[in-house]
Amino acid sequence: MIRIEDIIEKVENNRPNADVDLIRRAYFFSAMHHRGQKRASGEPYLVHPLEVANILADMRLDEVSVSTGLLHDVVEDTLVELDMLRSYFGDEIARLVDGLTKIAHISNLSKEKQQAENVRKMVLAMITDVRVVLIKLADRLHNMRTMQFLKPEKRARISQETLDIYAPIAHRLGMGKFRSELEDLSFQNIYPQEYKRLAKEVEARRPELEAILGKIKETIKTRLEENDVPFVEIQSRVKRLYSLWRKLKKQKISIGQVYDLIAVRIITPNDKKLPYVALSVIHDIWTPIPERFKDWIAIPRDNLYQSLHTSVIGEGGQPFEVQIRTEEMHHIAEEGVAAHWKYKESKLGKKDDDENLDELRKTVEKLLLPLVENTNPNEDSEDFIESLKLDLYPKDVYAFTPMGKVIQLPRGATPIDFAYAIHSEVGDTCTGAKIGGRIVPLRTELQNGDVVEILTTANSKPSRDWLNHVVTAKARNRIRHWIAEQQRAESIELGRKLLEKESDKFRISPKKLLNNEDELKRIANEYGLSRGEDLLASIGYGKTLPRNVLGKFLGAEKFAELDPEKKKETTLQSGFKAVKRLIGLGEDAIIVKGVDNLLTTRARCCNPLRGEPIIGYISLGKGIVVHNKNCKNVSSLMVNRDRIVDVEWAKSEKEEIQSVRLLATTENRTGMLAGITNAIAEIKTGIRDARANVSKDDIGLIEVTVEVFDKKHLDKVVSSIEQVPGVIDVERVNS
Repeated sequence: MIRIEDIIEKVENNRPNADVDLIRRAYFFSAMHHRGQKRASGEPYLVHPLEVANILADMRLDEVSVSTGLLHDVVEDTLVELDMLRSYFGDEIARLVDGLTKIAHISNLSKEKQQAENVRKMVLAMITDVRVVLIKLADRLHNMRTMQFLKPEKRARISQETLDIYAPIAHRLGMGKFRSELEDLSFQNIYPQEYKRLAKEVEARRPELEAILGKIKETIKTRLEENDVPFVEIQSRVKRLYSLWRKLKKQKISIGQVYDLIAVRIITPNDKKLPYVALSVIHDIWTPIPERFKDWIAIPRDNLYQSLHTSVIGEGGQPFEVQIRTEEMHHIAEEGVAAHWKYKESKLGKKDDDENLDELRKTVEKLLLPLVENTNPNEDSEDFIESLKLDLYPKDVYAFTPMGKVIQLPRGATPIDFAYAIHSEVGDTCTGAKIGGRIVPLRTELQNGDVVEILTTANSKPSRDWLNHVVTAKARNRIRHWIAEQQRAESIELGRKLLEKESDKFRISPKKLLNNEDELKRIANEYGLSRGEDLLASIGYGKTLPRNVLGKFLGAEKFAELDPEKKKETTLQSGFKAVKRLIGLGEDAIIVKGVDNLLTTRARCCNPLRGEPIIGYISLGKGIVVHNKNCKNVSSLMVNRDRIVDVEWAKSEKEEIQSVRLLATTENRTGMLAGITNAIAEIKTGIRDARANVSKDDIGLIEVTVEVFDKKHLDKVVSSIEQVPGVIDVERVNS
């Protein structure tokens, strides 16, 4: 276990004027209140805050940050309250700890929503004080390093959150080392079989690859010296496993087709001209690969990253990547904003901590503000997280208005994103676009340097189809808001008509209820709604039955009198409650919460398997359509959350057989189909169909339809296919 004096020594070396007594007091306070607590590994809990503080000391952060690292869990995991912490350590540390403390358990929120609320709290807090996110990243990094002692399900859940939120935030802040480690650790926990398979393949190639890298480094060193190009260091690396896996999945290629499987990095002294001089030497030695050159020095990434990237063909046709940057650029690429702060400090001379923190705050606010400026703090927590994920992707496309204004957007952005980036009203009234003077479809992906002209019409409105062609949170939120408002208005009108129709059946004047706002509000409140309009909308969506509303209006006795053929229903006596109703038969049963008398069907687009996370959507005429939560269509359904219902798999001892289609991308060689079908047969799984084709790129495409019981069974089948030599990728194919 690391010693507190080791941490203090680092802080004193980095910051000679630091108040180390504050760190010692924080250590003793943390040790006292965490006393007796153990981690899942069996170690004293104090190990964790010490390691977090050590990571922060390595980042050269101030004594307040290091002290907060020691104290970050005391409010959440001990009896210490925030006011007590404030009285001991002051407002600054109390504010930082509060930003890092999870919200108290709220019983009526699902685990997913509580998780989303915690992330939202942290994101909003880090805009106020940037140290919140740096401490949280250090906390998450140490937790990820010690995940092996947790249950697999919990490891996978925490790792997925890390991959979705924390690794992208580290990337946004330019913290390359943090991002890389977080991604690889997450990959190992979420996809353990794929991680082991890829690691085994890379390790088998490593001796050969490292020998090639050794020759390349020696050649570069010799040629740079011959041309009098100074350099500080030449590094080499084999591509990280997560980054490699993602590229193989996305491009459906074999490991031998990856251009940057191996790479070298040339670090020059701090002169911006030197990387370009070194680049010319590299291109003199080896043939560059067209369209693989990127100049991030002339146009830095929005996370401060600067470097030259080029890919070349080496001896024997081996492609590799070369990165060239100055020493300062390298530190910023590895350490992000912390290194940026360090260089500001060294360039501007001695400054007090408040000024240094101001420099860091301005830098980080520039990077992080887009994450919250297009979101509403009062919106649904899950919508907030979705918007956050969208805006965490790197912004690499630079397009121009006809007047020459630069619009910076994520990769994959379309003219619709461009229109909303200019102004919300421009997006709402967009009817078309021109790129380079030529009319193009609104779904066209923008490229660097495009000059985009947006065509508008005053009475034009957004289209639901646009949701399939936007990548920015601002565009998506605006479109979803407009569609939800439109659907709500339609549903209120439909609810009114349905209630009128039901009233006629009971020979009641609809006006008695519809014109009585107080009575409508009273009934709405019984359903957990605030206004009469909300009740009418709920009827229109199909979430509330109009006859049940009449039952609450008339009372049980009057309702039974006017409806003698119907038995008194329990729901009329008990009022509205969130209930679980079993819909379906036997092993196909799905539990639905809070909705009466609606049948369920599985969505054909994703055909959810028992054991997969699912979500229900009320569809008129079809009852509740159940989707896999990861289905590509779920995001568009979320436009109207009033139609979303909670569903879950009912417990069943019987096994339900379900057909699933799998597509294996393979090398084109004899025996691949036989190898795959044999692998499936060996784990005693039925095969309904199997067929093989070859793509234009000479890649094998083998589709098999297998019989599985649940998600665990499917995972076992996929893992078995992946073990077959020559298989590049396996994916599930939905209708």
